[in-house]
Amino acid sequence: MGGFPKEPGNPGCDQCPVERVSWNDIQDFLKKASAKYGKRYRLPTEAEWEYAARGGNRSNGHAYSGSNSPGSVAWYDANSGSKTHPVGGKTANELGIHDMSGNVLEWCADLWKAYPGCTASECKDCRVLRGGSWFLEAARLRSADRYSGIPASGGIFSGFRVAQD
Repeated sequence: MGGFPKEPGNPGCDQCPVERVSWNDIQDFLKKASAKYGKRYRLPTEAEWEYAARGGNRSNGHAYSGSNSPGSVAWYDANSGSKTHPVGGKTANELGIHDMSGNVLEWCADLWKAYPGCTASECKDCRVLRGGSWFLEAARLRSADRYSGIPASGGIFSGFRVAQD
């Protein structure tokens, strides 16, 4: 398919995650990939993302994806050098998936809604981002943490993970 159009956050790093992409741009990319390869590609739902991050049915109940020690599984403000890193440079979680905590926030398919009883402000038409990023402190990389983003915005810390039906 060729590379995803992006502004590199770490120039020269071909193995780094795609970043600085909007939810809307990703939808266009997924449509083209689905048409080209004859399969349905999409963003994971928030529930699918969290299930995978927590290690699925092999979960050991870690706070971060694969460990209770963020430095072993995540790139974040204290160890990233203010940039993304090649995928797979840290320990994988119980399902063998890398970088679900840290490196880049990952867009999910879902519309953002605050959990019941939560004081977070509502954001009409916003989408969910999960996983934390190289910019955030360790406490904000937990598998349970979630963020909202404007679909047309390709924030510096946002990337994505593809699901296939």
